[in-house]
Amino acid sequence: MKLSILDQSPISSNQTAKEALNESLKLAQAGESLGYTRYWVTEHHDLPGLASSVPEVILSYIGANTNSIRIGSGAVLLPHYKPFKVAEIYNTLATLFPNRIDVGLGRAPGGSAEVTNALSDNFLQNVYKMPSLVKELLHFLDDDFPTDHEYSKVSASPIPEVSPVPWLLGTSKKSALLAAENGIAYTFGQFMSDKDGPSIIQEYLDAFTPRKQGQVAQVMVTVSVICAETTEKANEISLSVLIWELQKAKGEGHRGVPSIQEAKQYKLEDREKDTFDNLKKNMIIGNPTEVKQKLTELQTTYKADEIMLSTITYSAETRRNSYKLIANELLLHND
Repeated sequence: MKLSILDQSPISSNQTAKEALNESLKLAQAGESLGYTRYWVTEHHDLPGLASSVPEVILSYIGANTNSIRIGSGAVLLPHYKPFKVAEIYNTLATLFPNRIDVGLGRAPGGSAEVTNALSDNFLQNVYKMPSLVKELLHFLDDDFPTDHEYSKVSASPIPEVSPVPWLLGTSKKSALLAAENGIAYTFGQFMSDKDGPSIIQEYLDAFTPRKQGQVAQVMVTVSVICAETTEKANEISLSVLIWELQKAKGEGHRGVPSIQEAKQYKLEDREKDTFDNLKKNMIIGNPTEVKQKLTELQTTYKADEIMLSTITYSAETRRNSYKLIANELLLHND
């Protein structure tokens, strides 16, 4: 089984943003040594507790301090940007870090309506233009506009020896079919969806049309996971992120991920109890054996080539340990 890391660069209540970003580097380095396939960083804007507003800057830092793990965005929120600029950024990264760069694409705003307006003009109109934006970006990455196209003489320099690998991220049939139509890999965000993921992925597989000779469909599923030595410990650790999600929903949680002790002191309102239970059900929480079993079942159910793990804990050491325990079960000692 291929496993990868999705990092939101969470800031805990006892951390600065700089410390959180340094912990992201340590996580990527640990992932590389443990055999994880790729490390992706998310794009969020003006969200207290997350330091990942500019993935390309973080990826430069990560790439310069790792050697082999693939690195990329999860995702570039394409409606905010011109495809040419995105291609320039990721071609530059692919030039600096050859054959290691992924460019994951998404259509979400990544923040509030006010942030969306501050970041870009005409976001909603650009969401509707997502299919054409994706096609334009792919032409820039492949440097292959038709000769009669207005951009036929434009190159997103520098042109790397190995182009960034595009992925489309989503949680809907629309995103799956867009990925299939363009012959690119697809990532389903199970950790942020209550939709029928397996049927959406089947739509992708059935509709996939190779963009280049020899291309095949690739499926990755992203899931929220917390693993610890015992089930009891994993459940206790998970309280931090679960309570933080409830706090954020109320416009609170600005200090970042709360400690376990702080989370235990949080008084659940009656209307929050179902939300808490649903959030927990959508996560994989347990000891290494339990997590291995659930990830294996998930891979089979989704026909996934790869599973990407998103883990948020109060303690950075606990987070790295979760990835280590899982790697010990599925990567380092995989028969």
